[in-house]
Amino acid sequence: MTVADGSNLWLRRFHPAPDAPARLVCFPHAGGSASFYFPVSAALASDCDVAALQYPGRQDRRTEPNVDDIGVLADRIAPELVPLFDRPVVFFGHSMGAIIAFEVARRLQSRGHTLALLFASGRRAPSTRRAETVHQRDDDGLVAELKALSGTDAQVLGDEELLRMVLPAIRSDYRAIETYGPVEATVDCPITALVGDADPKSTVEEAEAWRAHTTAAFHLQVFNGGHFYLSSRAAEVIAVVRETLRDAGTGGTAGEPARRAV
Repeated sequence: MTVADGSNLWLRRFHPAPDAPARLVCFPHAGGSASFYFPVSAALASDCDVAALQYPGRQDRRTEPNVDDIGVLADRIAPELVPLFDRPVVFFGHSMGAIIAFEVARRLQSRGHTLALLFASGRRAPSTRRAETVHQRDDDGLVAELKALSGTDAQVLGDEELLRMVLPAIRSDYRAIETYGPVEATVDCPITALVGDADPKSTVEEAEAWRAHTTAAFHLQVFNGGHFYLSSRAAEVIAVVRETLRDAGTGGTAGEPARRAV
């Protein structure tokens, strides 16, 4: 059973841990799906109750219309997560997912639900801006982008029928993230930003800019790798997430840990 709470189309639990002391909600990247976080769920099942978001337009929600606006998507997700706040809640978002997680956190905070911690992975801060138009490319151009980032299953990229099925959702996601911001808002929870030192989508300095988006503690963690460093450095990422979760569960860290590369 991987669908959370029966009728909830948004959440997937691959390794339910209903008695865990905290919940970790994972937000996929552009074109990504909940299943991307299956290994994270398996690795952290003994630490927290892990749930992954499933956006419309993919996998078992592929018949639903895609959402190409970050604000609209966050508006729809936020109320679905309110029931999770019977214990501390942590968000982990990668790439586009980091921005969606941030925007959902803002909406939940306005309802009186503040996160214990936000992990913002592989994405420059909301206040930064680049002129990006990948969503305006033709299909070949979009596929070239996916290959360059190495985040899409090679089997999908090599199967024309599968590509035709997934490209609309991917293009919609790119339109959503490339037309977002800049945004200067803050959240009241600590933020841990994670980035690869060779990420073409976010420099270390752009990841550092997340510091301005929290009124609480900030930590920057730099890994060796590109945009999908979290796949190539999975063990190190899980270790950092586990350690940070434990710190958050004891009331957070005092001051700011030094930035370090792993």
